[in-house]
Amino acid sequence: MPGADGSAAAGGVLAEVTRAVVVVAAGSGTRLAQGRPKAFVEVGGATILEWSLRGILRSATPWQIVVVAPEAELAAARELSEGTAGHAAGYITVVAGAETRQRSVARGLAAVAPGVRTVLVHDTARCFTPSAQFDLVATAVETLGHGVVPGLAVSDTIKRVDPSGAVLETVDRSELVAMQTPQGFPRAELDAVYAEADVDHTDDAALFAAAGHRVTVVDGSAEAFKVTTPWDLERAEALARRAVADPAASVPSPALPRVGLGVDVHAFDPASPLRLGTLDFPGEPGLKGHSDGDAVAHAIVDALLSAAGEGDIGSRFGTDDPRYAGAAGRVFLEATLEILEGRGASIGSVGVQVVGNRPRLAKRRGEMEAALSRILRAPVSVSATTTDGLGFTGRGEGLAAIATAVVTMPVASA
Repeated sequence: MPGADGSAAAGGVLAEVTRAVVVVAAGSGTRLAQGRPKAFVEVGGATILEWSLRGILRSATPWQIVVVAPEAELAAARELSEGTAGHAAGYITVVAGAETRQRSVARGLAAVAPGVRTVLVHDTARCFTPSAQFDLVATAVETLGHGVVPGLAVSDTIKRVDPSGAVLETVDRSELVAMQTPQGFPRAELDAVYAEADVDHTDDAALFAAAGHRVTVVDGSAEAFKVTTPWDLERAEALARRAVADPAASVPSPALPRVGLGVDVHAFDPASPLRLGTLDFPGEPGLKGHSDGDAVAHAIVDALLSAAGEGDIGSRFGTDDPRYAGAAGRVFLEATLEILEGRGASIGSVGVQVVGNRPRLAKRRGEMEAALSRILRAPVSVSATTTDGLGFTGRGEGLAAIATAVVTMPVASA
């Protein structure tokens, strides 16, 4: 059970816990204009803090829940948190926050139990975040081994403006994602990043990335909106009323991330033009194949189909099908996306590495990433390497592409 200072003993129920979530509830809530810290404002008969904790407590996996509250509200935070947790009160730790969010998170991290390996950081103002989102982010961290954040595609048209408000340009929204919480990280790396932090960042993912670590985006939820203004508070009231009237209606179908691997190899064909990653490379020898030989696109297709449990490129788009003779890599990518969406799946991210002496990708890497990301409506990263003269790629006989894809699948389909 929690001790007198609000921290839980290292033993007891926390001895076997490997996941923790730091719930940041130390904000003043000035913009909400309710006269007290945001976490303690009531919505539908319960405080924002209580609603936030309920989402975590619905998870089938035990978590250490570290609540970071204003120092003046520690007693109230402890009472609300332990009351909400009920029989699971031993998993609750309550600590005092600091003058900034980042320093408050640092205090929360210091209270995480020794055996925890995966840490999520969550804003309590996102009080209706579905339980499945916590499980999704934690599982993705443990699968990928780096930072994971939930996000929503930006649907509004975005303009860049100057200080006077004059429009400078329209920003390509296909490359933009609105970040949410919880944001998840391997515990050791996050501790190290916070220990060395000397600049405040807007969220934990920015701090983690600034230290040179990779961060991947997975699907977020519209219900994980942040209560910031009185309008948001009224929206939260509506959700609370719905949850009270029909608890099942407020719990969306859970989803789980799956990882797929794809590899494609093609020999060079000087008589053909080269298309790679959907881009044309004039003056370079092409690749032999039934289609256009786009090894990057084909490896990505295999990775996506593998993650979704939908076979591979050969079984889906075989060489005996005349429709795909000479087809561009884009055709296979779009058809694969359609297959995934038919299963209720969505693409979290894709990474692909090209192995070969040519073509040189450095100058066109960004262009290739942008083109692939637009087609798949998900972030795609591209890298390249050689084999130091070894093997068929080292001899310049062809090239290979290796892709990894993260796909979020409904539990019923996973």
